[in-house]
Amino acid sequence: MPEPSMWTRLTQENPEHSVAYIQRFRDLADAGHDLVGEARLVDAMLPRGARVLDAGSGTGRVGGYLAAVGHAVVGVDGDPVLVAEARQQHPGARWLVGDLAQLDLAAAGIPEPFDVIVCAGNVMTFLAESTRQEVLRRMRAHLRADGRAAIGFGAGRGYDFDDFLADAGATGWEADLLLSTWDLRPFTAGSDFLVALLRPA
Repeated sequence: MPEPSMWTRLTQENPEHSVAYIQRFRDLADAGHDLVGEARLVDAMLPRGARVLDAGSGTGRVGGYLAAVGHAVVGVDGDPVLVAEARQQHPGARWLVGDLAQLDLAAAGIPEPFDVIVCAGNVMTFLAESTRQEVLRRMRAHLRADGRAAIGFGAGRGYDFDDFLADAGATGWEADLLLSTWDLRPFTAGSDFLVALLRPA
């Protein structure tokens, strides 16, 4: 079995962690915050009706938006509480409980590859270090040859940007474009956030 993610450890230590996370985003939505900026960028990368894998889908805020605008979305997350919330709030997509380090959607009856993979919300920084390359490798295996991935996370969370890009290169990815925000600002040496648009090498 893969080493458990930091998120899994947090939920084991505090069973209310996921419920608090859900409430946090409900509060942000009620306060009028923009919660779908990541999804708008991904939508701009795609023709209507594309196949999207939301890796680390959480409550479905990204994949749910993409399903609502006409894409075929499959979301995978290791937290069953968050997946239950996604199913309730966004029934237009398919939401599955699963460990990204063991991602095998063909075994779940979903053999078709995806046009894009989105991994938002600092998901990469919650992975156990020993599983980072395996997760990237399994994402790559679920993508069309001409597909792309959009992966975003912040600095100071235990996964240096250079290490991530090295892991991506070691697992069959090349960087198409590096941004510092989901609203298309350029990435610089001083950026405190990375949005990496990757393609198969």
